[in-house]
Amino acid sequence: MEYGLIGGKLGHSYSKIIHEKLADYHYELRPLAPDALGAFLQSRSFQGINVTIPYKKDVIPYLDELNEDAREIGAVNTVVNRGGRLFGYNTDCPGFRYMMQKAGVNVSGKKTLVLGTGGAAQAVLAALAQEKAGPIISVSRTGKGGALTYEECAKLHCDARVIVNTTPAGMYPDVDASPLDLTPYREAEAVLDIIYNPAETRLTAQARALGMKAATGLSMLVAQAAYACELFTGRPVEESRIAEVIEEVQAEIQAANAGGV
Repeated sequence: MEYGLIGGKLGHSYSKIIHEKLADYHYELRPLAPDALGAFLQSRSFQGINVTIPYKKDVIPYLDELNEDAREIGAVNTVVNRGGRLFGYNTDCPGFRYMMQKAGVNVSGKKTLVLGTGGAAQAVLAALAQEKAGPIISVSRTGKGGALTYEECAKLHCDARVIVNTTPAGMYPDVDASPLDLTPYREAEAVLDIIYNPAETRLTAQARALGMKAATGLSMLVAQAAYACELFTGRPVEESRIAEVIEEVQAEIQAANAGGV
């Protein structure tokens, strides 16, 4: 393939729809078994690919160079083939920065909670550090790897000003789930949930009801795709087009959900 997405299970990915709205290339979804990843990358028979779960770290040994974000995060979601050399990037990080900007959320100097410690959380942590948030507290169900548990967080950090969800809790179709109750977090100004389906999660709905700014992650999804598209083609994607695609894809997601898809 020339351009596309590799990962484990890709059945519900919107990447094809988004990329083909942003650019004039054909974009293929290519599920790969773990034992096929190495051969695919070594063949270098593509111009540009995006990488999703579970291969964002696994691709790194096959690449010739990493950009600064990819090195810092330790994960790659975009690979560009330039003359047979593979260059790895992480566009999730600038994608989340776009999401913050679009939502009008300034994190500089503000205590910020990051819910979840998976791959998406690493890109979010890097973006928050770049925007000089602080202190930044990682929170998880298990509390492993230096994170606090949700119970510990509620006792120690109710003064958090910004809360970011990187867990799948509340993702369609499990729309009644939420990673935490916002009621104790009286000083929170904003809640950012990187889930993009549904457009309003239970977490962001509660945030709005409590008078906080809130946003879900479709803007991040489209922006990271746009930045990957720029790397693939060497041509800029106008910010106005990113905004248009966000609206177009949101309408398609809503129609699909209404139809029970």
